[in-house]
Amino acid sequence: MLMLFPALMLAPLTADEARWNAPVQPFRIAGNLYYVGTADLASYLIVDPKGMILLDGGLEASAPQIVANIRALGFDPRQVKYLLNSQAHSDHAGGLAALKEATGAQLLASPADAELLERGGTGDPQWGDRLTYPPVRVDGRLRDGAAVTVGTAKMTAHFTPGHTRGCTSWTLPARVDGKVRSALFICGASAPGYRLIGNPAYPWIMDDFRRSFAAWRKLPCDLFLGAHGSYFGMAEKRLRLAAGKPNPFVDPAGCRAFLAKAEQNIRAQAAKEAKTGE
Repeated sequence: MLMLFPALMLAPLTADEARWNAPVQPFRIAGNLYYVGTADLASYLIVDPKGMILLDGGLEASAPQIVANIRALGFDPRQVKYLLNSQAHSDHAGGLAALKEATGAQLLASPADAELLERGGTGDPQWGDRLTYPPVRVDGRLRDGAAVTVGTAKMTAHFTPGHTRGCTSWTLPARVDGKVRSALFICGASAPGYRLIGNPAYPWIMDDFRRSFAAWRKLPCDLFLGAHGSYFGMAEKRLRLAAGKPNPFVDPAGCRAFLAKAEQNIRAQAAKEAKTGE
């Protein structure tokens, strides 16, 4: 599979990265929406007769798997018209440069994350230069609420900053059992190892998180999806779907519970920092 990308000189993966990057079979989630990512690094393919949209590129090491998964579903990667990104971190943007070369697609991103993508992750407000990846040129800067369309497929951008300055969640109408449902792809609702209080590189991060949680609460979330499969129980739901159960990705209650817990965790983390200075 790596022969598809002979130019890749991949660095060794950490234990977490190797676990996240383990291969899984691609599958249809609902309607024209497919999962083409790895065990935990989500990548989504939205298909229309006029072309396709691909959301997120995993690690640099994920790119060959994503292309192979697209082909395994019977689709031509060169028909991907747009590459989209949820967050400009190495585990979701590392593969974008290779995927852009493999597909010929245009990459669209929020203005704040576009800068980080083009720097290859250097100067991150939380990680500095520790989690870098191949820089990738962004072809278009999105505005909040912008629609990306290919034929009748329509992805809508919702800026939900905090996890990154330009973190972007997405919504998509998807047909489930003859009914149109709204899929919500949650960017990132956590702050692992972040400095939330008094961070000179991102002093307004808590204001951004507050606005983002308010935005998420207002968005419809019939199909609960996100940047990591672990957000929405992908592995278990995939097995239930294959067993012929009612589509388990239709999970608005799980979506709301996830967001409520995530907001509680962010507030608790900030309160602890404010109290202890750590």
